[in-house]
Amino acid sequence: MTEPKAHGSLALDLTPGDARLDAALAEARARSVRENWADRAVGRRDPTVWSADEIVQRAIAQRLGWLEAPFHFADETGELVAFAQAIRDQGFTTAVLGGMGGSSLAPALLARVFGTAEGATPVRVLDSTDPAAVAATLDDLDPTRTLFIVSTKSGTTAESLSFQAYQWERIAAALEAAGVGRPTQPGDFMVAISDPQRSVQSIPHHDQLRELFLNPPDVGGRYSALTYVGLIPGALLGLDLDELLRRAREMVVACGQSDPASNPGLALGLAMGVFAKNGRDKLTFVIDRELAAFGPWVEQLIAESTGKHGVGVVPVDGEPLAAVAAYGKDRVFVRITLAGSAGPDPSIGSNVDARLGELATAGHPVIRIAIDSKIDIGAEFVRWEIATAFSGAVLGIDPFDQPNVEEAKTNTRAVIASFENGGGPAAGGDARGVADEAALQAALKAALANLAPNGYASIQAYIAQTPERDAALTRIRALLRDNTHRATTVGYGPRFLHSTGQLHKGGAPIGWFLQLVAEHPDDREIPGKAYTFGQLIDAQAIGDARTLEDHKLPVLRINLGQNHDAGLAALERALAAALKEA
Repeated sequence: MTEPKAHGSLALDLTPGDARLDAALAEARARSVRENWADRAVGRRDPTVWSADEIVQRAIAQRLGWLEAPFHFADETGELVAFAQAIRDQGFTTAVLGGMGGSSLAPALLARVFGTAEGATPVRVLDSTDPAAVAATLDDLDPTRTLFIVSTKSGTTAESLSFQAYQWERIAAALEAAGVGRPTQPGDFMVAISDPQRSVQSIPHHDQLRELFLNPPDVGGRYSALTYVGLIPGALLGLDLDELLRRAREMVVACGQSDPASNPGLALGLAMGVFAKNGRDKLTFVIDRELAAFGPWVEQLIAESTGKHGVGVVPVDGEPLAAVAAYGKDRVFVRITLAGSAGPDPSIGSNVDARLGELATAGHPVIRIAIDSKIDIGAEFVRWEIATAFSGAVLGIDPFDQPNVEEAKTNTRAVIASFENGGGPAAGGDARGVADEAALQAALKAALANLAPNGYASIQAYIAQTPERDAALTRIRALLRDNTHRATTVGYGPRFLHSTGQLHKGGAPIGWFLQLVAEHPDDREIPGKAYTFGQLIDAQAIGDARTLEDHKLPVLRINLGQNHDAGLAALERALAAALKEA
């Protein structure tokens, strides 16, 4: 079958606004044509595009299966649709996917962008170990009418397996209460998405689950949106998988063109890499409200792929758009529009396109991408995956590894070991409280002196996400941005550890970290473990803080207390006062 040509929504408008950047971009485009990057990378899966080292090349060659995914899974859509129908026919009313990073962000995107089609199955995503988040996701659901999806590429992801253990016990208790015995058992209410052999065999009860969906092992987690990771939730939601994948295949074909002028992925990737290499490394997204969930997905793709060996692109998602005076000279703006949309969420601002015009006039590069319909998300997955890969070639790094991710996990395991031995967090685990706002203000003022020139401020919230907390954190980041002229990012822990965490430790050492932790008045046990969900998320926060400190990066830890919303309000007041004095 001949694939159709790329459609009109692939238009890309770059407004560099700087003669030096124009020249650097022209040079990169010429190099990509001279060295035939597009055909080598997309057409021939040639790892030498990214490295001359044979060992690195061999590793990269085992990570390029995502380019084939839109074609490979086109043959699977019929079975996926049948699976989704069988789930409905058997009385399941909801599905919950437990996963982290690439395993959770693509499903969350699809659920939020598309919603649930008529007669289809709603999908919730659980990707927080905060006990309040676990409760909010699961407590109102009947375990015997809920399909639980364990999603873990490695089969050993601690969070995913903790969620599975918790739900397994809930199902077992519900079956016992209903007087239902064998042959019905908890595995009848679970499926898994993983890799073959050792990975899937590492998942507890893997041989008892109702179905196993095994992905090609040559697809990395953050590049897995168009594998079973996204397609199983998509089928349950009632998406048109054939059309989603058709649009994705169009994009792959378009991105095999040698000329960047007609190659939407190469053009974007060269711009990302060149701008970052020349000091504009804060890629700031302004996305129409219907597609807002695309931001967290693309954030993890870019951050984990490019943030290593002292370089990287810092994705900035969800930051309100401000006037020209609020920004330094390290920004690039990306405007993603959807035909028929009323524009971004009001929290981002009003008249955003006029403001972006002012920013372009002031010399800030603005990239504009127009999307015709939501189903073009399939194409955008591919465009941004290819662009991110090419930006890695410009920056001279391997965009498919994550060399620093294990560091925080190692430190977390050390903290957990102290819990298992009956102790609490080791030295360095204390965080400053919010009750004494004068002391908090002084601590914030002292910490602000550690902001790096052209750096960024990262707010790490180890609390359950709610709309009210989103709004509070947006106000806090706007305070930081407007008063310091630094880019700001917000991540909910531990989710961000599987996305932007790599950038924090491996990218340019220019981050400033405000870590927010809290108490857990309604904690939950993790079956089979000697620690609770509350202790797990606390250990993850402490482990990450220690890792950042090991990299000589500034971290201020703040305990919001039992009332997380009141704690955020106190932090906002103290920060506003500290910024006035700083």
